[in-house]
Amino acid sequence: MSLERAKKIDELIKREMSRIFLKEIEPPEGSLITITQVETSQDLLESKIWVSVFPIFFAKQILKEINKKIGHLQGLLNRRLIIYPLPRIRFVLDQTEERASKIEKIFDKIRK
Repeated sequence: MSLERAKKIDELIKREMSRIFLKEIEPPEGSLITITQVETSQDLLESKIWVSVFPIFFAKQILKEINKKIGHLQGLLNRRLIIYPLPRIRFVLDQTEERASKIEKIFDKIRK
């Protein structure tokens, strides 16, 4: 599969899964869920979907809820995609914000 096609598929899955999340996943009050990245394997058999949660202390709870509904979410995504084979989805917690926050705190301590 070409790199350009892979990027298009990743963007398609990201867009459609974001729409699905709006209807199917109800985050706790005061939290925010964002799909930050999708990476589909060359053979189109698997798509890793990175999910960012803010504030971070809700992350495990939300990821657990998402994984409970993974079969349902997969079915909804499959109905929206017109590609073959349909990639199997897997959710991964995006910890970029958490790491950046830790680094920023370290720099703040050094500056003081």
